[in-house]
Amino acid sequence: MRPLTEEETKTLFLKLSEFIGRNIEHLINRTDERHCFRLVKEKVFYVSESVMKSSATISKDSLLSLGTCFGKFTRGGKFRLHITSLDYLSQYASHKVWVK
Repeated sequence: MRPLTEEETKTLFLKLSEFIGRNIEHLINRTDERHCFRLVKEKVFYVSESVMKSSATISKDSLLSLGTCFGKFTRGGKFRLHITSLDYLSQYASHKVWVK
């Protein structure tokens, strides 16, 4: 588990800005607790800082998942969103569509 590099952060935020625009700031600086993005085996997880600090005691081999998976980086360096991120993105989406 490691923080995203500058290039990875830029790629992630460009993808998120397509869906939620300038509301990316609200994802990180939430009112209840601060959250951050962490990379585990090419997958990006959205984690609260308290959970991240308590997971530091777990070995890398034992850690399977942490927080909510937002997506993964492809071999070409592009970022793909996973369906598990929809709950968080829908709160801050600039355009919403309801399907019956």
